[in-house]
Amino acid sequence: MQKLQDYWNERSSQQKIVLAAAFLTTFLAIAGFGWLASRPGMSMLYGGLDPAHSGEVIAGIERAGVAYEVRGDTIWVDANQRDRLRMDLASQGLPASGSAGYELLDGISGFGTTSQMFDAAYWRAKEGELARTILALPNVKSARVHLAVENGRGYRRDLTGSASVTLTTNGQQITRDQAAALRFLVSSGVPGMSPDSVTVIDSQRGIVSASEETAGQDRGADMKRNVERILEPHVGPGNAIVELNLDLVTETELMTEQRYDPDQRALISQVTEETTDQSNSTGAGAVTAASNLPDAEESQGDGSQASRSENRQQANYEVSRVTREIQRQPGATRRLTVAVLVNGVAQTDAQGQTQLVPRAEAELAVLRELVASATGFDETRGDLITVKSLPFASLGDNGTLARPGLLDRLEVNGLIRLALIGLFALAVMLAILRPVLRARAAVQAAPAALADDSAAVPAPVTGTIEQDAPQQAAAPQLIAPEPPQHLSLPHGDPVARLRTMMRDRHEESIKILSGWIDNKENAH
Repeated sequence: MQKLQDYWNERSSQQKIVLAAAFLTTFLAIAGFGWLASRPGMSMLYGGLDPAHSGEVIAGIERAGVAYEVRGDTIWVDANQRDRLRMDLASQGLPASGSAGYELLDGISGFGTTSQMFDAAYWRAKEGELARTILALPNVKSARVHLAVENGRGYRRDLTGSASVTLTTNGQQITRDQAAALRFLVSSGVPGMSPDSVTVIDSQRGIVSASEETAGQDRGADMKRNVERILEPHVGPGNAIVELNLDLVTETELMTEQRYDPDQRALISQVTEETTDQSNSTGAGAVTAASNLPDAEESQGDGSQASRSENRQQANYEVSRVTREIQRQPGATRRLTVAVLVNGVAQTDAQGQTQLVPRAEAELAVLRELVASATGFDETRGDLITVKSLPFASLGDNGTLARPGLLDRLEVNGLIRLALIGLFALAVMLAILRPVLRARAAVQAAPAALADDSAAVPAPVTGTIEQDAPQQAAAPQLIAPEPPQHLSLPHGDPVARLRTMMRDRHEESIKILSGWIDNKENAH
């Protein structure tokens, strides 16, 4: 401790400030490294939650007694406790997967509940149940369902209504097939609702349409993938660029056609009438006095007979007419255009240099036939296919700057920990190696300094002290000197040389001064 105090007293003010700053920096670095080492590793528990759901989750974490951090819309907890905490929160129903469902009806009692209140609770429960079902989709993060249904009480028989579904995805868009499935899901859950009355809305991309326009876009993307898949085995991956434009019919057309053929006739109706008439007549004799007698015979009069027969037939004919009704739905292909750009092939010239040259026309013709077959090419429809071969631009020697490096794959906390560990290791190495290097340098410099001092100083300084002249005359006395200790001084100012000698050879200087003091006391 005395050596440390002497060392501190021998330093100048500037050296003391430097030593204090170095000690404080080292202390702070060691304390920070220890704090980081004792700090638990944080891992994300949940992200992108609604504020209401986040509050419930944080309350559950606090009840569990686990350290947590809130960073924006994400919640971070101790990595060792994350999986267990997720199970505990799931057992409590956290985070809430959606709106409340049919459990809302459990709290409704028959007393004090009107029919309007029950209807409102019922449709609210229906919306919650539908939202829970929609959350089963893998790319849906949250869902809300709104139902607009008319009141069924009264004299109405047919109920109509509409609905809207708002979705928040995890980055993957809602496809047309998923939108159609959601329409049928919601319309099937509400009596009297048609799928066309349901609107599916993506919070990032707007309305998800299931019309033929969107179907045409999907069909064009499928055709493009088919062309790329059939070209890649020959030209190689990335050596063919395909652009396809599909012009579809988007309107509905109803066409009625009637044709009359004057050369042909059609029998519409035919009427046949047949009439037969037959009559007989007989006249009585003259009335006389004998006619009044009882036994008198009647006299025969004149007789006549008539018969008539008639046949009539009527036929109605009309000119032949053909009626045809055609209804065209949207989605038919009106025109198709395909552009294919194929990379060139490597070829070595006479100088031995390799360069890309366009492909042969025969090869391009074969590729054009393949593209035409894959896309359903129809020349009468006005379709166009263009296949060209041009050398692609090559990358430079340095490549691209988009390739991630080691620093891009490391997180910021990991980099800070590595930097602190390196600084701490460097400080420890300097604290340990610096005194060793100083001692080795002093040992190597001592023989050279002694050699220079022996040549410069002819007579060494000894530890003898003589008495003053008066005392020596009265009582001459000689103190036996101790073994001489040679101490050499560097060249230059005597005071500066003495200070340098006292600083570099501290122990030897103390011994010589102690000898001088002892000899002077003995002389007195």
